[in-house]
Amino acid sequence: MTKFKKELLRDDRNGKIAGVCAGIADYFGWELWLVRVVALASLLLGFGGFLPVLYIVGWIVLEKKSVAEARKGTSFVPSIEKPVEVKTRIWQRGEAPKQALGHIQQQFDSIEQRLRKIETYVTSSKYQLHREFNRL
Repeated sequence: MTKFKKELLRDDRNGKIAGVCAGIADYFGWELWLVRVVALASLLLGFGGFLPVLYIVGWIVLEKKSVAEARKGTSFVPSIEKPVEVKTRIWQRGEAPKQALGHIQQQFDSIEQRLRKIETYVTSSKYQLHREFNRL
């Protein structure tokens, strides 16, 4: 599996205002609610003038994730190929192990159903007929 260089992007799909907090959460692999709580707490606890300026700078400087994906042509990923992220710590993004196991089970069931359909088609007389036509 190849590693891709991660970029800090604004996540406009999951963001509330501009997607800066959602982009930071995605970049570091943290839960989105945690980044929002830390941002709000730091705003209330004394970083009042500094944090909004950083947020606005992030809004202006960072590219939208949907635009970057469209530019790279990577916006469509089939549901079978999406990795299941297992959460090991509370601040990490992902699913609890039981939920992850359930999603993996669903993915394997879906793959098995597709494989059964392919096997049914390949062993049918319709497939043999198509093969004969293609040979002509």
